[in-house]
Amino acid sequence: MKIQSKITPFLWFNGQAEEAMNFYVSIFKNSEILSLNRMGADGAVMSGTFQLEGQKFMTLNAGPQFTFNEAISLFVSCETQEEVDEFWEKLSEGGQKSRCGWLKDKYGLSWQIVPSTLGELLYDKDPVKSQRVMQALLKMDKIDIATLKQASVAA
Repeated sequence: MKIQSKITPFLWFNGQAEEAMNFYVSIFKNSEILSLNRMGADGAVMSGTFQLEGQKFMTLNAGPQFTFNEAISLFVSCETQEEVDEFWEKLSEGGQKSRCGWLKDKYGLSWQIVPSTLGELLYDKDPVKSQRVMQALLKMDKIDIATLKQASVAA
């Protein structure tokens, strides 16, 4: 039996829902557009659903009344530096890069591109070690795993 998620993020766009869905699906390997609901004589997308790495999203083209802000972001956990680099570059294209792994894509949606190693290093039992990692992190835009690991062992 396929279990449906009880909670699905709902993304409000100003006429760019189909474009955004295609953009996101092109970046994540296990992804697909599930449905498009077209309206009007021009066949413009009114709403749709898509899935990224098993997470379902709903979209709506509803106008400029509301826009995305940093109060909510999508967190991408990465296993390697290559993954961090790939998601960082692709998702920030046409958008805005920020500090500590945060970026806004070209639609204004905030993302956090974070290596799983970061949590391990930040929550080390040695508070001095974890503080060095935090200080290194605060100097970064895109997160660099090697620099974090180096900070964790530096004296």
